[in-house]
Parts: sequence; C-alpha cells; structure tokens
Amino acid sequence: MTRTALSVSAALVLGLALLPAGAVGQQKSFKDQLVGTWTLASWAQTRPDGSKFERFGTEPKGVNVFTADGRFFLMFARPDLPKLANNDPRNPTPEEARAIAIGTIAYFGTYTVDEPSKTVTLRVDSSTLPNQVGVDQKRTITSLTADELKYTNPTPIIGGRIDVGFRRATAATN
Repeated sequence: MTRTALSVSAALVLGLALLPAGAVGQQKSFKDQLVGTWTLASWAQTRPDGSKFERFGTEPKGVNVFTADGRFFLMFARPDLPKLANNDPRNPTPEEARAIAIGTIAYFGTYTVDEPSKTVTLRVDSSTLPNQVGVDQKRTITSLTADELKYTNPTPIIGGRIDVGFRRATAATN
C-alpha cells in the first residue's frame, strides 16, 4: 500500500510540474480582475414600487475605471444631452441645466474589495451629486469575467436597486 501511495504521489508531483507556468495557484484576485477601464453597457433602476427607470436612456454612455492602487472614477451620461444654446457652461437655460443634472453623474474616490462577499466599497471624494461625498457605497458584483462586469447598488440614495453592466474597454487607437 505504501508503495502505491508513493507512486501516486510521484505521478501527481510530475503532473503538476508539467503544467504551464502559473497554472497552479495563480487565480487572479477579485480586485485584480476588477482593475481596468470598463464602458457602460446598461443601467436600470428598480424603484421601490417595482417599476423600472433608465436614467441614462436605453443606450447609456459612461466609464468606470478601477486602478491597481485603489482609486476609481465613474461618469455616466445620456447620449441625448442638450447642447447649450449660448455655448457658455456658466449660463445654461433652466431647461438645459435640469436635463444635464438629471442626465449625468460623475464621481471619484477610493475603493476596497471584499473578496468573500464579492462587494466593492466606494468612498466618494467628490461628485456632481454632493450628497454622495464622504459616503461609503457598496456595490455587489453579480458577474465578473475578463470582458464583462455587472454589479448592483442595493441602496441608492433615491431608493430601490440599481443594476449596472459594463464591457471591458478595448485599447484606444489613434
């Protein structure tokens, strides 16, 4: 019996040694998989009454960047935002200002990842919605592959739940 166990152990060690370099124990951490630039593919809020709302339209524009040193940046916008009639960002019409305020969000800060719970906690340093500043915001990752990221904001400021989908950004070409 000892001889058989020794033979099996030797075969196992040999098999592991023949695997490609990095194949054993090299699963990327959740944070490492998250790092990069992601482009917005979908954004939908389920309100407390169960109704759906697409604040940024059916074809939203946006980006979410996670850096390896724990910083993030996010910006979402409707593709149909109005251009300012007078071209002066200091003096929009009330209608233009309202459409832009409702149709965009941008914020940045730091983030941490909790691997076991698959959550990302965002600590907002600055935002176009000042109510977010200094508030820890949790995102629950529902799917993360090399090319796709989906997360849920279970407790948005305005209630309900927000489901967001991204595609990994491809290299920029000039």
